[in-house]
Parts: sequence; C-alpha cells; structure tokens
Amino acid sequence: MVLTRSLARRGHAAAWARDAAEALARAAERPARILLDLNLDGDSGLRLLPALRAASPDSAIVVLTGYASIATAVEATKLGAVQYLAKPAGVDEILAAFAQQTANPELPVAPQPMSLRRVTWEHLQRVLAEHDGNISATARALNMHRRTLQRMLAKRPVKS
Repeated sequence: MVLTRSLARRGHAAAWARDAAEALARAAERPARILLDLNLDGDSGLRLLPALRAASPDSAIVVLTGYASIATAVEATKLGAVQYLAKPAGVDEILAAFAQQTANPELPVAPQPMSLRRVTWEHLQRVLAEHDGNISATARALNMHRRTLQRMLAKRPVKS
C-alpha cells in the first residue's frame, strides 16, 4: 500500500490487490501496467502470471520479489513478464523497469562467476520451483531435512 501511495504522489494511477482473485479482477480492467509480487498471500505470483497475461494481454507486467533467483527470473519472463526486480526496489527503479520494457528482455550476464553460496541458492530456487514451492517435496528431492531447507531458504544469498 505504501508503494501505491508513492506512485499516486508521482501522478500515476495505482490500485492495490490483496490476493490473486482481486488481482485478476483488476487485470480484467486492462491496466497498462501490472506490478506483480511473487509472494502473494497464500499463492505464487508465477502461478498467477499466465492468468494475468490472459486477462490483460496488452499490459506490461513487471515482477517484484524479495527472493530473486535466476530460475524464477527466467520462468517469469517465459510466462510473459517484461522485467524482473529484486526487493527492495524503489519507485524510480520500478518506473524505470516499465520504461525499459522490451518484447524480448535479456537477463544480465554476470561479469564474474557466481560464488558457491549463490550457485547453491540458485539450485535450491530451481528445485523449489519444480515442486511448486512445496518445501517438503523439495527437501525430499534434495535428500535433506525439511528444517535444513527452511533455514537455507531463510538466508539471503550474497550478490555474486
């Protein structure tokens, strides 16, 4: 809601949706831009993205997440997002993402190899996405205890 007020102060019409159902209802109004958080109340923004794209095919969709990973960025762009931002993202950064939208966005290439910690994070995110965010199923697939996985996911990765 803070973001909605910040956008309104800058002269942008903005509406906030509490959950996936409300987001779909707002998408039916065919807004020019949609900012989608991957962590919705009880749902996943990745699962909602195709429905938003179908409800409002001409809308530019920018995905915002607190747990950015290459796997989710790739999946989001495959599903129709024009940009992918990691939190915390300010209003200027969000507006710039909409301004830079392209039909075929490219992920930035890392100038140096990723650290072991970052590679581990990316692998966890990829396996988690394959299991639709189910922690128990992901832990079984990774052959680790569920609590260990939860602790690993609670830690944010380093930048490289």
